[in-house]
Amino acid sequence: MSPIRILQVVTIMNRGGLETMLMNYYRQMEQTKVQFDFMVHRTEEGHYDKEILELGGKIYHMPQIKPGNYRMYFKLLEEFFLNHKEYKVVHSHINENSSFVLRAAKKAGIPCRIAHSHLSDLGIDVKLPFRLYARAFMKNNPNNYFACSKKAGQWLFGNKIANSKEMKVFNNAVNANEFKYNETTRRRVRNELGINDELVIGHIGRFNKQKNHDFLIDIFQNVKQERTDAILILIGDGKLRASIERKIENIGLSANIKLLGVRSDISDLMQAMDIFLFPSLFEGLPVVLVEAQAAGLKCIVSDAITEESDITGRVEFISLDKSTEYWKNQILSSSFEHVNTYKRLQKNGYDSVTMAKWLSNYYSNYYPLEAK
Repeated sequence: MSPIRILQVVTIMNRGGLETMLMNYYRQMEQTKVQFDFMVHRTEEGHYDKEILELGGKIYHMPQIKPGNYRMYFKLLEEFFLNHKEYKVVHSHINENSSFVLRAAKKAGIPCRIAHSHLSDLGIDVKLPFRLYARAFMKNNPNNYFACSKKAGQWLFGNKIANSKEMKVFNNAVNANEFKYNETTRRRVRNELGINDELVIGHIGRFNKQKNHDFLIDIFQNVKQERTDAILILIGDGKLRASIERKIENIGLSANIKLLGVRSDISDLMQAMDIFLFPSLFEGLPVVLVEAQAAGLKCIVSDAITEESDITGRVEFISLDKSTEYWKNQILSSSFEHVNTYKRLQKNGYDSVTMAKWLSNYYSNYYPLEAK
């Protein structure tokens, strides 16, 4: 019997939060029963593409969604669903642009159309009018509403849906076992990075405005004045990386800040950290923050992040209006011990092994004959 096939709609399968969340679930699925296929909106290869193909998934490339190509894009969507009648579930993760995909899916008669919100804000920029245009199409095109937190649901769907039973808060689960603290791994990774007994502050995130790297560097500079042995590890890449590198060099901290780029060994790297710092301007419920808690780290984060993200009692929220001096004091007065949080994550539904079974059953309801 062939597996049921679920179409996941994303921008590109790079190592971002929602993409990692999808892969966490995909890896736990029985691929003989449930397969994920991916509609992506970039021509280049994503970091996870090779693994997707090895797992048996398919990848379909669509053009980037932008105002100049709306008409062409809508036509391509109609053609896609006309030629791919195997899908009964379309699960879209592209914010307000999900409305376009799900409108075409609805026209094609696809019974399960999931819009999934992963952010609580995108700020105000030149794209705002186009976002509002896309959001206007959201009404009635999805018939299932998922969000990583209630705040994320309110942002994309509005209060009426977010406060109703129509919306499901779908946890950004991780493989909690993979992140359990391991002293041997900690020593090995620290040795590879040239770190001995220094205080290691970690951060993982794309170099973009949302992640607030400028402020993060300012906080670390303040920490370094008191803890001269402090090291900052930055994992990720993005368009603002070069400007952050210049700032680091200009303030004389190049020897104390390690920029590691995009990495596939996040669980190992977290073993080497002593504390996790995450002063984002906005988020949904970030996967990396769940991972940091799974690694047992104390997390110091901005209060722009939903309080739902504190799954283990190891997250401290601080206002972005507070001074770097205040942030420094909270960091240095924290516990640097790794705590075993596995049972708390599992109990609260953030272990992907457990939650993948729920999602598999949810999808299978729309393929009753194939699922028998």
